[in-house]
Amino acid sequence: MKADLRIAWILTRGSDRREWWRISLTALGALLATGFALAAVTVAAVSGQVSVPFAHGLLNQPGQRAGVVVTLLLLLVPVLGFLGQCARIGAVHRDRRMAGLRLAGASPAQVRRICALESAFTCLAGSAGGAVVFAAFLSGYDHMPPPGAWLAFVAVVLAVPVLAALVSTVALRRVIASPLGHVRRVRPDRGRGRPVALLVAVALIAVLTCLAGLRGSRPGAVTVPLLVFAVVILTGAGAMWLAGATAAFMGRRLTARAKSPAVLIAAGRFGDDPWAAARTHATLLLVTVVGVGFVGVRDVLLDELRRQTDSLGESLAFYTTGIDLAGAAVLVALAIGLFAVAVGTAESVASRRRGLAAQVATGVPRAVLARALLLETALPLAPSMLLAGIGGMAVHLGYAALVAPGYVPSALPLLVPVAVYAACLLAAATSLPLLRRAAHPAELRFA
Repeated sequence: MKADLRIAWILTRGSDRREWWRISLTALGALLATGFALAAVTVAAVSGQVSVPFAHGLLNQPGQRAGVVVTLLLLLVPVLGFLGQCARIGAVHRDRRMAGLRLAGASPAQVRRICALESAFTCLAGSAGGAVVFAAFLSGYDHMPPPGAWLAFVAVVLAVPVLAALVSTVALRRVIASPLGHVRRVRPDRGRGRPVALLVAVALIAVLTCLAGLRGSRPGAVTVPLLVFAVVILTGAGAMWLAGATAAFMGRRLTARAKSPAVLIAAGRFGDDPWAAARTHATLLLVTVVGVGFVGVRDVLLDELRRQTDSLGESLAFYTTGIDLAGAAVLVALAIGLFAVAVGTAESVASRRRGLAAQVATGVPRAVLARALLLETALPLAPSMLLAGIGGMAVHLGYAALVAPGYVPSALPLLVPVAVYAACLLAAATSLPLLRRAAHPAELRFA
């Protein structure tokens, strides 16, 4: 392990300028994770009923602070997924370096471990930077956390690189580097449905818990949040499965029937790895379900608050601040998901650059390859976005039926999947400059 640490540190220090963007994105992900975790620790360290000079009193009560802490911790999920995407694309770009390690006698598992440790070193720099920024933020508000919180701050700064290394290890578990400079990803033929089955089982357990909560509890106190959680998880799992199933179906059908060169190339990619779309868009699909439901629930809540302004126990700004905070969390998760899509698309281009270079050398126009790259995102994502929108609308309509029976449903939530779909295509389009550079016939020298 000491040798792996030493090699990882040497490789991190020796990264060239072509890898600055990978290192920067990894450090940015670590900075975000550290900021969210430190904010959660700071809010959790406040005890009792206090008077906080901002957020319109949202952080004054312990119960309300607990909701803020849970929201901040949930934001770590898309950040860790983003770090996993960065680890995969970093491994592909360093293939010749990985091949040198294999020629020196390193095993494939050791090479993956070294790559994961490289991500950990980068994340340590990002987490340290996040701690400095957060400390400056606290000093600006003249807030001094209790001594126990400072120990938790140090633990967070050290834990983020460890989590990044673990996530990178999982992300690279099927990446194999050969001594000849070839990097490939080995996929099992069976067991692809196990993650979906696990998510479905979790959703069913949540539904059963909701039904059990009907006994002995105030209606809506426990059952409604759990039921919403079950619908979100079930719909998100179904959307992820639908993305992979759609890609597999198109890979079989379009390969034999496609007349457009771009569609034919995209169909070949679907046939080679139909579940790539599901892996890349998993976080984004889940955030879409939450976003559609949130926009609908927000509309219902604001409508009810306007009707009951005179009978509210707190000011209207108190309630709208809580709603806006939840919306900001959804937007942050959406932005992280779009970054993950952009990085995943770039990883796909980088891993196929020799094949792309061979196609360009045989006369395939780069414009055709660019359309094929966008189709790889657009085709399997469309039905999944539709299902995600249906699940989010189910949350919206169900909540409206429970809270405001006379509420007229709004069509505004239906715009969320359309906007996310368009943003996802724009995120995939950010890899087009990399495609022009990767599809150069000079790459054939390293084949």
